[in-house]
Amino acid sequence: MSRVSETASQLPVNIEALHALLAAARAERDAALAERDQALSQIDRLRHLLHQLQRAQFGRRSEKLDPEQLLLAIEDIEQAIAGNEADDDKKDPVAERARGEKRRANRGALPTHLPRVDVTIEPEDMNCPCCRAPMHVIGEETSQRLDVVPAQFRVIVTHRPKYACRACEEAVVVAPAPERLIKGGLPTEAMVAYVLVAKYAWHLPLYRQAQMLLAQGLDIKRAILAFWVGYAAAELKPLYLRLRELILTSGKIAVDETVAPVLDPGRGRTKKGYFWAIARDDRPWGGTDPPAIAFSYAPGRGAVHGLKLLEHYRGIVQCDGYAAYKTIAGTANGEAIVLAFCWAHLRRGFFDIAKGGNAPIASEALERIAALYAIEKTIRGKSADERRVVRQERSKPLVLALKTWFEQQLMRVSGKSLIAEAIRYGLNHWDGLVRFLDDGRIELDTNIVERGIRPIVLNRKNALFAGHDQGAENWACIASLIETCKLHGVDPQAYLTDVLTKLVNLWPDSRLDELMPWAWAASRASHRLAA
Repeated sequence: MSRVSETASQLPVNIEALHALLAAARAERDAALAERDQALSQIDRLRHLLHQLQRAQFGRRSEKLDPEQLLLAIEDIEQAIAGNEADDDKKDPVAERARGEKRRANRGALPTHLPRVDVTIEPEDMNCPCCRAPMHVIGEETSQRLDVVPAQFRVIVTHRPKYACRACEEAVVVAPAPERLIKGGLPTEAMVAYVLVAKYAWHLPLYRQAQMLLAQGLDIKRAILAFWVGYAAAELKPLYLRLRELILTSGKIAVDETVAPVLDPGRGRTKKGYFWAIARDDRPWGGTDPPAIAFSYAPGRGAVHGLKLLEHYRGIVQCDGYAAYKTIAGTANGEAIVLAFCWAHLRRGFFDIAKGGNAPIASEALERIAALYAIEKTIRGKSADERRVVRQERSKPLVLALKTWFEQQLMRVSGKSLIAEAIRYGLNHWDGLVRFLDDGRIELDTNIVERGIRPIVLNRKNALFAGHDQGAENWACIASLIETCKLHGVDPQAYLTDVLTKLVNLWPDSRLDELMPWAWAASRASHRLAA
């Protein structure tokens, strides 16, 4: 009996029963369609919200959300979209195949340097389904997927054979033991680098790392990990000091500071220390000095600490309007320091007012400042002279008009209002704000140093505070090298492993420049080409 005949025989012969069955089938179909439409509608709503958040990340309203919080929100929405699509795939094989084809077309190629593991899947039956004769290979279908092997810990067993002469009983030769960072300790330099990177690049406090190691059967206490970090910081300190010294030879640097809470056992609470950051990035105007950033810990934020940091510096300091920088520039030691102030800090004051709504003066100020940034986009990467010419022709008229407009608006608003305060900030810092017009090396803002400080803030959120002043100094040392690695696309794990190995094997101080992240990367690249 055919399937159609079998199905027909199962249908009721009563007309009313047939109508009821048909109505039930239609209701089931309508419910399925409604469920599908609801899922598609939900996906569309989530996508719309995702696009709004992505636009907010780059638009004028980007400061409404902390960047990290914005990423968390985007991640949650992306996960919800994927979950809805997965449910839809189970119900609609046609849509599942279409999405699969789209992914294959858009996923891009996997990096060539990754090792390949070939897996061949043969048919269960190698004989022809028609005549049962043995079949032969005429081609193959190939696909690539990204896989992972979780962090694998291993034990390096070092053997040093002893050799003796059969004729001379006292002659025994053995290769010297390699130098170690931790004398008589367990870790290789690679293991110590792993701990450093996990703590200072990926923000995993040592107690969490100890828990992760324990899950691998390695009972290494947090105190032992802290001991390793201290030894590594001591070994890396000359390199860190040289990095800071090189930055301070630059003609222009950006400077900023951020809180570094430090435990104060005598009072049973934390005290407020600070990380002072100095950075250089001459890529926007084609400068040859490699980008770099260095942090320095100080027990306070006062000008005395900034004076110590910039004691011998001569050049342009790009910064916010914090009074300590003006004190530094006004001292006898700072006669050759020229301050260039940050337009992003000026803009922030107006943004805070405009985000409340119904603030036409603040909104117009934001539009005028945005026009300056639009001009900057057109000259990024050009020489300092070219940038200066364009700024004189296009930016200078806008800046002069902005000052006149500021003065006019200040007479219209209450002197105690927030908008008056924001305008006065601009006028009081005007000489430093307009300095970029006459020097193509100067940027509009201090974003290079603010971006570098973000990982410090993330680490602070995870670790809460440093255990003591020296711990904060170690933090500054290692974070400086890691963040400079990031500026050059260097893997900090590979870098610190190699550098620690070289340093413990008495790398000469006269060649420390060869271990700077940019020089290290260039050396690695040349070796790969030679090979």
